[in-house]
Amino acid sequence: MTTVDDRPATPPAEAPRRRPHPALALLRNSWRQLTSMRTALVLLFLLAVAAIPGSVLPQRGVNPEKVNEYFRAHPELAPQLDRIGAFEVFGSVWFSAIYLLLFTSLVGCILPRMRDHLRALRSRPPAAPKRLERLPQHAVLPAHAPTDPAAIAAVLRRRRWRVEVRGNEVSAEKGYLKETGNLLFHTSLVAVLIGVALGSWYGWHGNRLLVAGEENAFCNTRQQYSEASLGPRVDSADLPGFCLTLDNFDARFLPSGQPESYRASVTVDEPDGTKRAAGFSVNSPLRLDSANVYLLGHGYAPVLKYTDRYGRSQTSTVPFLTSGDANLTSEGVAAFPDANVDPKTGKRAADQQVAFDGLYLPTAPETAPFVESKYPTERNPAVVLRAYRGNLGLDAGIPGSVYQLDQRQVTSGKLKQVGEKKLGVGEKWTLDDGSSLEFLGTKPYITLSVRHAPGQTLMLGACVVLLGGLMGSLFARRRRVWFRVTPVDPDSGSPTNGSSLVEAGGLPRTEHPGFADEFAQLVAAVSGDERPDGRAREGVE
Repeated sequence: MTTVDDRPATPPAEAPRRRPHPALALLRNSWRQLTSMRTALVLLFLLAVAAIPGSVLPQRGVNPEKVNEYFRAHPELAPQLDRIGAFEVFGSVWFSAIYLLLFTSLVGCILPRMRDHLRALRSRPPAAPKRLERLPQHAVLPAHAPTDPAAIAAVLRRRRWRVEVRGNEVSAEKGYLKETGNLLFHTSLVAVLIGVALGSWYGWHGNRLLVAGEENAFCNTRQQYSEASLGPRVDSADLPGFCLTLDNFDARFLPSGQPESYRASVTVDEPDGTKRAAGFSVNSPLRLDSANVYLLGHGYAPVLKYTDRYGRSQTSTVPFLTSGDANLTSEGVAAFPDANVDPKTGKRAADQQVAFDGLYLPTAPETAPFVESKYPTERNPAVVLRAYRGNLGLDAGIPGSVYQLDQRQVTSGKLKQVGEKKLGVGEKWTLDDGSSLEFLGTKPYITLSVRHAPGQTLMLGACVVLLGGLMGSLFARRRRVWFRVTPVDPDSGSPTNGSSLVEAGGLPRTEHPGFADEFAQLVAAVSGDERPDGRAREGVE
């Protein structure tokens, strides 16, 4: 026998929702956290903090001489800072990590907001709420106010409101510039980061000291730079082939010794073989097609003529580097390793190399001590030199500075001091072995920084847009207003014209202290009660 179960069928149980894999859930939550606005602000703050060491400490890519001075002044602290990349902050791993995280966070934050903003721009202003009197701003228009929604909409459009007419209601909205400016601000930050990346990958720079009057003194090859840094996407063969010759350098100072102006005059040999004269100064670099040349500093290069014991003369123009003195007191070394070669044998004793080191004073004092200049221009030029004879250590193959004497040779006794003397221009010093040194004068020199930064134009434009977006984000206010025309009974005692009641309501989307005045002016404009100065007439709320 077959039985029929008349009980209602039990609905099938819902299938349990599959939980995502823990690894996928972790990635999703991490991405949401990374692309939040709070994280972007934290990373932006960390990037600013991370850039502080790059502004306080000298950087190898900008001024390696200052880095060496810091190591000499802080022998214990400098190696510790160097281990964490404090002298190459903007190329360090930790700075790059913050940079990439900020870039990712901004992109992940901007794209959804940009999509929502574009959707909001295409959408219509929302319909009016049922109870306008509950809004922060509410007004009943006087009897003479227009009751045609199209006329009300025309007034709002003239005041650049987005307007939508729905039957007897008028909806209007204004202030989209706030979100537009916000998005422009953050998009410009991304563009700035891209400009920095372009400059890091495809940019290059080099520093060079250039003495006036030297023919073909400098051509743009990596070997001729005192210090050079090329981006990872730049090869030595990619450097543009121009040459510079320093024709003259004009430095002017106030009577107090403060600098007044600097100007360098150069001859530029272009890659196509043409030559042209050009000039540049500290705040006005020389702009070439493929690089900019910046003036970093200047000084003097004494011209010294040494005559050895056999009567052979050598003339050397030696740049003396300024020691930080405002009056350009400089120090340097002039080496003559090929002097004192016996003309009969063609040989030179190993301990007969000669060098001079000391100070150059543009304006030497009249009496001792001769340790610092009294003025930065050449009013009484003089050199105070110490003479050394012996083994300079140049044949050992150990790299050293051309601006300093190797003190290891002095302390070991291989190089001995044989005299000290102050020389004015044209004066000669005869040493104990019959050789002599003559101070012939000086030539000016300048230190240059040649740079190519392909991201500069992008960064400049991005910064301009960033400021504009920031102004829009700070000063624009999102707000909405509604007008409703309601027919009324003529016998109801309404203060209107007896046929329709016109109400207005306003709602600021963000805090807007001036919205009440703006709303009153808007109601007055719709009612026709606006004064010539744009304000409502007396008695109009």
